[in-house]
Amino acid sequence: MDIVYAAEKPSIAKLLSDYTRRTVMPEEIQVTENPDETGSFYIGFKLDHYVLSPNGVIESNGLELVE
Repeated sequence: MDIVYAAEKPSIAKLLSDYTRRTVMPEEIQVTENPDETGSFYIGFKLDHYVLSPNGVIESNGLELVE
């Protein structure tokens, strides 16, 4: 799994770059498997968190603060 994981990290960084509209380098992200959905990953980038779904869609997974 680590070999596939490492090979996919540049692709995930490219998708995240497109989503955030800024350059994201593969070494800047932390990617872990999402145990709740096969083919889905959690992505950590700086203080933000995202979810990559199996169909290649990235969504923010950030917490919303309620006042």
